Amino acid sequence: MKKIDQKIFCWFMIVVLTLLLSACSNSGQSSSDSTDSSETKVLKVAFNQPESHPQFKAMVDFGEKIKERTDGAYEVEVSPNELLGAQRETIELVQSGTIAMSIVGGSLMENFNEDFVVFNLPYVFDSKEHQQSVINNEEIVHDLYHSVEEDGMIVLGAFHGGVRNVYNGEKPVEKPDDMAGMKIRVMESDTNVQMMEKMGGVGTPMGQGEVYTAIQSGVLDGGENNELVYNDLKHVEVAPYYSNTQHLMLPDYLIINSELFNGMSEEHQQIFREELANAIELEYELFAEDVDKAKQEAEEAGAQFNDVDMEAFQQAVEPLIEEKLTSDQAKEIYEKLRDME
Repeated sequence: MKKIDQKIFCWFMIVVLTLLLSACSNSGQSSSDSTDSSETKVLKVAFNQPESHPQFKAMVDFGEKIKERTDGAYEVEVSPNELLGAQRETIELVQSGTIAMSIVGGSLMENFNEDFVVFNLPYVFDSKEHQQSVINNEEIVHDLYHSVEEDGMIVLGAFHGGVRNVYNGEKPVEKPDDMAGMKIRVMESDTNVQMMEKMGGVGTPMGQGEVYTAIQSGVLDGGENNELVYNDLKHVEVAPYYSNTQHLMLPDYLIINSELFNGMSEEHQQIFREELANAIELEYELFAEDVDKAKQEAEEAGAQFNDVDMEAFQQAVEPLIEEKLTSDQAKEIYEKLRDME
């Protein structure tokens, strides 16, 4: 009788365990499919500029379209003003999956693949239109943008980061010789220091927040940046001569956690790509409008804008371009983008 009771008890336990495992399995399946059903997955995006920036506005529009077209499966939440950290920190957050996306400067991606340098070199783009036709052209950038997938991210697309020009407090610059001895603030990279030396000046790496005081005190003679930064940070007050060297058109990349993106359905991936393309188009338009406003405000504050001998500057930096294009892939990308000029 005891043996029979034991057998019944064992069968009973097997049935109970089977039911429990089945329930757990169903629960996990429901969770994994929640993005495709009724739950909304919130995607946090890190951004280092204020809400007034064209990229922020474009990303807000992007988020609205994504939520609409995925029937609420995804909601994009953009955090401006470095609320989620500085750009270098947010790359790590994207890699770990702590946040979904971040907009980061082009030079930072060189830390993961040196071939990104090709878009960070002077005079690789002839115009904003030329840049736009290249940096989101799948035939040119697909392998490059996916080369960081093993690092936990994918470059989903690239925004326009403005056209950088030289400004100083002494005189208009028209040719490289005019910059002899001028200490010009550049971004903190050896490439930019070398670039400024080729252009005739003395490249001086420094944080952006220190530039105004440095020019005012004579530590610097000037800086280089786009018209929005020049006007917004009031550098016109200490460096009124703004010369249109147009030496750099750096892209800003939208990176996304690779596991997140690869886990989406093909339909949702396509929606993300389509709406990002629309957001990039909008950002280029908004950036142009804001540049016009910034130049007008800067002129009212005393800025003097002038054109330069572009060919002289282009010839001056040619050796740097040849030096930095070290890999076959970088050279191939450069040849393709120059063919599209």
